[in-house]
Amino acid sequence: MQTLFSGIDLGAVSVSMTVNAPAAIMLAFYVAAAEADPAHPTPSEQLSGTIQADILKEYIAQKEWCFPIDPAMRLCGDMIEWCTRHMPRWHPISISGYHIREAGSTAQQELAFTLKDGLTYVEQAVGRGLDVDDFAPRLSFFFNAHIDFFEEIAKYRAARRIWARELRETFGAKKERSWQMRFHTQTAGVSLTAQQPLNNIVRTTIEALAGVLGGTQSLHTNSYDEALALPTEDAVTVALRTQQVIAHETGVANTVDPLGGSWFVESLTDEMERRAYEYFHKIDELGGMVAAVKVNYPQREIADAAFTLQREIDAGERIVVGVNRYVHDNDESIPTLRIDPALERKQLGRLQAARARRDGAAVEAALARLREDAANADRNLMPALLDCARAHASEGEIVESLQQVFGDYRETPVF
Repeated sequence: MQTLFSGIDLGAVSVSMTVNAPAAIMLAFYVAAAEADPAHPTPSEQLSGTIQADILKEYIAQKEWCFPIDPAMRLCGDMIEWCTRHMPRWHPISISGYHIREAGSTAQQELAFTLKDGLTYVEQAVGRGLDVDDFAPRLSFFFNAHIDFFEEIAKYRAARRIWARELRETFGAKKERSWQMRFHTQTAGVSLTAQQPLNNIVRTTIEALAGVLGGTQSLHTNSYDEALALPTEDAVTVALRTQQVIAHETGVANTVDPLGGSWFVESLTDEMERRAYEYFHKIDELGGMVAAVKVNYPQREIADAAFTLQREIDAGERIVVGVNRYVHDNDESIPTLRIDPALERKQLGRLQAARARRDGAAVEAALARLREDAANADRNLMPALLDCARAHASEGEIVESLQQVFGDYRETPVF
């Protein structure tokens, strides 16, 4: 963190971190780096930004975890609680449907599972004694923008209606900012094809436009070569220019909810909302989202949806241009980015040097305290994680210490 933000005044910028299973650890590193900045020391109260931290969607879709579900939920709750009390300008979780959709879900499943994840985090925080209006205004969302133009717009509109209703009626939120759903959108990587990759520019443009018309607050446009490799500089520039053309030349950002009142869009929005509540009821019957994840309910629903979609593509029932229709026999290759393997060795050297410089006894003492606090369910783990960060314990050492208490996790196969 100190290397990454060297020369940057962290009190003057907003930082977004896309990290989940070790999110609390990364946040502790970030806070410690800000405190220790010799030019611009910044306390946690003055730091602004967002950390993703959505651990439920890891078990549902992304499949990157460090611990079993219950202690992982505890760690996420510890971070939300600590941020509410000590980082008033920080958004402690970005609830992410993007990865659920990339795993193969339908739009309805993305909507339902994402919102139910979010409501589960709200329920957990309220259960810890937090006032919903103290933390709800700093919850945010992250949605996918897929290729079915009107369906995606309806999904965003339904999401805002459901969130506002549930925060008001179920959790009693009184502030309007608590009812508001603020969300980031990223165009669908899974919709992009390795065949005829320049076609992906068109797909990304349509998806980005759906996100804007659906009311997104921020936007990420994928690069046309994403199906092949990390993007080249040229591909990134085209993705950026796509956003800039939409923002400055089309006029679509000049009004709120421009398709509101359309019979078709309103009908789709109502249907999206109805389908989401059907999933809510099923999840509640299973005992809530954590219990549903443990019995693989959302995982199975997504797997079935992904299989159905691929079967339709293979049968030619769903057309994908350049893949099963309008195919070229001699697709031209395009330049792709290649990462120098020497960078890995360089980073290992940095880690070894950091370990050599630090106070080993202080590290061991901090890790011992962390294990002790982890064994006590009533203790918030953020103070111990901050002590580990200040002592320069590594991410791997911290995870390993917590695994000694929490154990590891192996997913039950979905049949």
